[in-house]
Amino acid sequence: MQRPSPDTIPNTPGVYWYKDDRERIIYVGKARILRRRVLSYFRDDVPAKTAAMLRRAVSLETLSTTTEKEALLLEASLIKKHRPHYNIVLRDDKQYALFRLDMRAAFPRLEIVRRTRRDGAQYFGPFTSAPAARETWKILHRAFGLRRCTDKAMRNRTRPCLYHHMGQCPAPCAGLVTQETYHESVRNVAALLSGRGGPLQERLTADMQAAANALDFERAALLRDQLAAVRTTVERQAAVLPGGGDMDAIGLHAGDNGLGLGIVFLRGGALQGGRAFHWAGLTLDDAPELLLAFTAQYYMDATPPPRIILPWLPESLFAEEERTDEDDAAGTAADTDAPCSAGLLEQSLGERRGGPVRLSAPRTAEENQLVDVAAANAREAARRQDGGMLQRLRAALHLSAAPRRIECVDVSHTGGRNTRVGLVVFEDGKPARDQYRQYAMPDGGDDCGTLAAWTARRLESGPPWPDLLLIDGGRGQIAAVARALDMAGRAGLFALAGIAKARDGQGRADRRAGNVADRIFLPGRSNPLPLREGSQELLFLQHIRDLTHRFAIGGHRRAREGAALSGEIMRLHGIGPATARLLWEAFGSVEAMRMATLEDLMRLPGIGRTRATALRDRLARLTG
Repeated sequence: MQRPSPDTIPNTPGVYWYKDDRERIIYVGKARILRRRVLSYFRDDVPAKTAAMLRRAVSLETLSTTTEKEALLLEASLIKKHRPHYNIVLRDDKQYALFRLDMRAAFPRLEIVRRTRRDGAQYFGPFTSAPAARETWKILHRAFGLRRCTDKAMRNRTRPCLYHHMGQCPAPCAGLVTQETYHESVRNVAALLSGRGGPLQERLTADMQAAANALDFERAALLRDQLAAVRTTVERQAAVLPGGGDMDAIGLHAGDNGLGLGIVFLRGGALQGGRAFHWAGLTLDDAPELLLAFTAQYYMDATPPPRIILPWLPESLFAEEERTDEDDAAGTAADTDAPCSAGLLEQSLGERRGGPVRLSAPRTAEENQLVDVAAANAREAARRQDGGMLQRLRAALHLSAAPRRIECVDVSHTGGRNTRVGLVVFEDGKPARDQYRQYAMPDGGDDCGTLAAWTARRLESGPPWPDLLLIDGGRGQIAAVARALDMAGRAGLFALAGIAKARDGQGRADRRAGNVADRIFLPGRSNPLPLREGSQELLFLQHIRDLTHRFAIGGHRRAREGAALSGEIMRLHGIGPATARLLWEAFGSVEAMRMATLEDLMRLPGIGRTRATALRDRLARLTG
C-alpha cells in the first residue's frame, strides 16, 4: 500500500482500519492523533508484522472521535465485531454466569444472566460453572424465599404460586409480605454473594439462638435452614486471600506453538474460577500488546473488579513519547501499535465498573501465587490447543489459507412452507454461537433458488466474510451460490464447499445414523474429494453440518408452530391477521394471551375497552 497524503488524515483522536482486496478489515488501531499514528506505519524500520499487513492492505479508512478514551472504546468494539487478522483478538468471548439483583425494585428478583448492563443493578460473579451457579440459585431461593416469577407475571398474578405453598416464596404478588421484610432477605443474599459469608453466618447464628430462647421455634427453624444454605454456599468457594477483596489475576505462558493467557477471579477473597485463552504464533515479544488488548476487549462485556493484577506492567502503559512538529508531519516519531496510558485504560474500566479500577503488578506472595495459578491455566490451554485441524482442512480443500472463519448454511421447510435458512459460524475451530443467524425466506420448494436468494441477503449483511462457506448440499447447491456471487460481482469473495450424504446401492442418499462416508464437493469439480471415511477433517465438517441442520430445523419448527397457533387464533370470531400479529408480538405464547388482563389488552395499539373485553372473552376459549 502506498503512503497516504498527510492532508487526507485528520489531526484528531480516532480509530483507523486497513482493508484488503476483498474489503475485509485486517487491522484496527486507535490514536491520540490519527495523522501521526497512520504515517508512522510507512517508515523504513516498521516491524515485520506491520510490513506484512501493509503488503495485504489496499485501502485505509479513519473515524475521528472527540477524545482518546472514545477511540479506545471504539477500537475494542470494532475488533470484536470484525476480528481482524493482524490484531490480537479475543476470539473466545463466551460469557459466564452472573447473578443480578436490582436493589431499587420494590421486590427484587435474583436472576442468572450472561452479560452486565449499565442499569444500576448489582451483579455478582462471574461463575465459570453454570450448573453450580444454578444450584446456588436454587439453594438461595429455598433458604431466603425470593420471588422467581418475572415482573410481568407478578403484575398479572393475584393468587400465590406453588412456590409459596412450598414455603419458598413469601408471595409479594398477593401482598403477603412487606417490602422491609423482603429486603432483609435480599440484603442477606447480596452479602453472601459479595463474599461476606462470615459476618452473615455469625448474625444468623445469633438470631437463631435468640429466636429459640424466645420459644419462637418456627423462626428459629427458618434461620437454621438459612444458616445451612450459607454454609453450603461458602464451602463451594476456596478462600485464597484471608483479608477478602475482589480482584482478577492474569498470567502468561509462552509455548512452542503460541502464547497462552489465563485469568482467575476472586470475589470476597474466594476463588470463583478462571478462564484460559491461546493465540497461535505469538511469542513473548507480543506479550505487552496482548496484555493491553486482552484487558481492553475482555472487560467490554464483563464488569471489572477494583484491582486487576498483571504479571508485569507493560512499559507502554507509562511511557511518555516526545514528538516534534516535524515528527508529526513526517510520521517519523517513535510510535507503537497499542500506546495507551495507564490512566486512560483505568478510567475506561472504572466507568464500566462504576467505581475506581487499578492495574498493578503482584504486591504480595499471595498475589504472586494467583498469577502463577493463572499462568498454569494458560499452560494447560496451550497443551490442549490443536491448531492442526484448520491446516489439514486447508490442504484437504485446496484453500489458500487455513479457514479461521467457517460459515455453514442449511435450508429447512415442509413442502415449501415456512422456509428457513440456518447459519452457523465457527471461528478458529470453535462455534461462535452469538453469531448464529436464522433467515426467513419466501416459501417454495426450490432449495437452490432459496440459497441464491439467501446469498444476496448474506452480501447485504457485510463483513466479516467467511474464509469458507460450507453448504449442506451437493453440486447444485454450490452452483446456485456461486452464480449468485457472480451476478453480484463478488465471485471468489470466499471459498465454497458442499457436504452431501453418501449414496447407497440404489443411488439414494444414505441417511442412516452413524454414516461416516459423506461426500465433499468443490465448485467446478464433478467428483467429490477423495477424503478418507472417518478422517478427522471429514468428521469435523460433518459436525459443523449436523449443528447447522439442527439449528435450521429448530427455526423451521418454531415458524411452523407459530403459523399453526396463529391459525388457531384467527379461527376465533373477530380476530384477523393484523390482530393476531399484535397478540403474538405483545405476548409471545397462547398461555400468555389467555392470562392477559383487560388492561394488558388495552395497551395494544388501536384496542379500546370494548374490543379488549371481547378479545379477553375470546382468548379465554383457547386451549393453550
